[in-house]
Amino acid sequence: MIRVGIVGASGLSGGELIRLVAQHPEAELTFLGGASSIGRRPSALHPGLRLDLGLTVQAVDPEVVAERCDVVFLATPAPASAELAARLADRVTCVIDLSGAFRIRDAVRHTRWYPSAGRAAELADRFVYGVPELIGDALSGAALISMPGCYATAITLGLAPLTLGLGLHLRTVLVDGKSGSSGGGLHLRVPDLHPFRNGAIAPYAPVGHRHAAEVADFLEGAKPGSLGSLTMSAYGVSHVRGLLASTYVFLDEDLDARELQRAYLRFYREHRFVRVRRHTETLIPVPDPQAVLGSNFCDVTVLKDEDGGRLVVLAALDNLVKGAAGQAVQAMNLRFGLPEESGLTMQPVMPA
Repeated sequence: MIRVGIVGASGLSGGELIRLVAQHPEAELTFLGGASSIGRRPSALHPGLRLDLGLTVQAVDPEVVAERCDVVFLATPAPASAELAARLADRVTCVIDLSGAFRIRDAVRHTRWYPSAGRAAELADRFVYGVPELIGDALSGAALISMPGCYATAITLGLAPLTLGLGLHLRTVLVDGKSGSSGGGLHLRVPDLHPFRNGAIAPYAPVGHRHAAEVADFLEGAKPGSLGSLTMSAYGVSHVRGLLASTYVFLDEDLDARELQRAYLRFYREHRFVRVRRHTETLIPVPDPQAVLGSNFCDVTVLKDEDGGRLVVLAALDNLVKGAAGQAVQAMNLRFGLPEESGLTMQPVMPA
């Protein structure tokens, strides 16, 4: 059994990690860490988890964590993750960080988007970053893993068949992202109060988003394809879970719509958590976040806009599962040589 610790146990991603690890056939939850919730049980922090795990949240002592855990998930804000990773690296077999502290390799770009998450360059260089479907081999034996953000996961999975698969140059990429309120965590902000958020489409990042910087940082080094410019606008919508990344790609090449569909099917045929869909194959147009809620799936569709001279790539996922905790468990499975789907076989809940 893999002994698992979760730091940041009181947050939304922390609660989702507890839920997934508790039902994992090859994992045992042995440590819960936090700061503001010390002494509290998971059931007190997360009403849906009526579990007696025999654990309460404790302060993070690296010696205690190293003694109890084979892997530690950091479901903490980026500044906290940067500090904790420095204290836990080389003490614990594997540290998996869900924050943005180590996602962006370029130091200048990192400082722009995460100015409060100072980090040592040597430590940052040791982290493996990426969506498991795209860097699975690099996860085997990795000691430090940085998980992509929720939007970054959807965007990268949507674009990878074009760059990594077909080797195309993406001249211009425009991303329109819409996410539920859980993407903002549990911090109390006036714009997130129900009278303002319910029924709204709020452009909270209309001219740039740090997850787009992540994608650019990753794809700029991805071969054989290349990336020109990538920009993003992000909107908050009134549902709680799920996101949709609508990505508009402008190419110099002219590709046949059937060729594109075949390329996506071919690229993901060995990856069970990415479902390549036809836009009109179900009762509702897909991808749609409600068709993946509660699951580790990402639904992807590619369409050719003949009149607009662009490709439209749609990717939908549950931001707390495939966009956070589920993908982190997927990375743990690959790191420790387990079947990738261990503990992640749940189907979507719909309607939700």
